[in-house]
Amino acid sequence: MTATRRNSSKNFAKSFRKLLVTLALTLAPLPALAQEVEPCEWQASAWNLAEPWEQNTRTFANGNVRLALLDTVEPAAGAFHVLVLSPPYDEVGGRQCRTVSMGGGIGFSGADFSTLDASYDPSVGLIFTMQVRRFDPDSGDFLPATLRFTLNQATGHIGVRLQ
Repeated sequence: MTATRRNSSKNFAKSFRKLLVTLALTLAPLPALAQEVEPCEWQASAWNLAEPWEQNTRTFANGNVRLALLDTVEPAAGAFHVLVLSPPYDEVGGRQCRTVSMGGGIGFSGADFSTLDASYDPSVGLIFTMQVRRFDPDSGDFLPATLRFTLNQATGHIGVRLQ
């Protein structure tokens, strides 16, 4: 076999393997979105604060913690996020800024900020619960759920889960 034919065969095999890997990744089922807490990005912009502001924002811990409902409009099936401004403070006195979402940059399909409830457990920190809706792609429905997230003001850790 000539060197040209050998190189051609190697290139074909390499291209074929690359094609198989690409197909496997493309056709594999996507994992379900998990709720996530992310540093503030475009979702946390002031123009996304849900109106009326006075009904969609609240403070806790003597004003050190602020939660606000965000409505990014799109995607329509996942436009709602929760903004969390909280300790710890940075070196110039600013609070951390986080958003709570469904996952993958997608929010909840609905959120009832009036159901926001807060409690405190010294072993966990602040505990927030709120009624939300999530889009179920299998059924095409919007399913009710309870969003529960915790905030440790000393460390800034926010844990989140959907019930």
